[in-house]
Amino acid sequence: MKGYVYYTEIEASRNRGFIDDLMVEAQRIDIDLHLLIDHEQPDKDADFILFRDRNPNLATKLEMEGFRLVNRAEVNRIANDKLKTFELATLLGISAIPTKKVQQIEQIESYPCVLKTVDGHGGQQVVLCTSHVQAAAFLSQFHDHTLIAQPYIESGARDIRVFMIGEEVVGAVKRTGHDSFKSNYTLGGTVEQYTLANWQEKEAKTIAKAVKSDYIGIDFILLPDGRWMLNEIEDPVGARSLYTTHDFSVAKKLMEYVKEKLS
Repeated sequence: MKGYVYYTEIEASRNRGFIDDLMVEAQRIDIDLHLLIDHEQPDKDADFILFRDRNPNLATKLEMEGFRLVNRAEVNRIANDKLKTFELATLLGISAIPTKKVQQIEQIESYPCVLKTVDGHGGQQVVLCTSHVQAAAFLSQFHDHTLIAQPYIESGARDIRVFMIGEEVVGAVKRTGHDSFKSNYTLGGTVEQYTLANWQEKEAKTIAKAVKSDYIGIDFILLPDGRWMLNEIEDPVGARSLYTTHDFSVAKKLMEYVKEKLS
């Protein structure tokens, strides 16, 4: 079996450790895995491309050329559009942070609110606004993006990231932010292993099954009363927090899943 793992050059440099782990685990189970960067072209006989970029257009192009993507382009499209993610949750009956598209300051009904670009990630292009002036500045700065507004929901800067391979939960972590309402591990938050309740696992599986994903992260903000609300779907999802809190190789599980699914 022959495959590629695709990254942009910048992201390949940032994720070298995970790429190396993927290569080792692929070789162990007789998958001939190669790194594909930016505009390099995959061989036509490739069995799959592990697509590690936030680029639905490129993913769609590769699928139209006949390649099997992990994840498929539609997953990339939904996960990298926070408004589409909210619409999916509504369709599935899963509690999610109320989200609406905004183009003008008059569409923001109350403060505090959280403003985001629909395609931002890693806690970037997100701001907590407590006034008309702050909101206007954000709308001006990102006027060429599609923007959304969400009510600020107190969560103690805590959220849960659930890691899914296929329709199975492979791990979950609780992330807690410091000096910020954002909980992202890469922004200095702390992380610990988290055990899902049965109802939480069921909701995560419902999302993964609905989008027909191969490998995603699903982020839920954790409310003080123990409930949670869907915030985002991550594709590609970074696994640093999972490697930090768990004693297994995500790359091993992912490569074994790919081989079994495609065999």
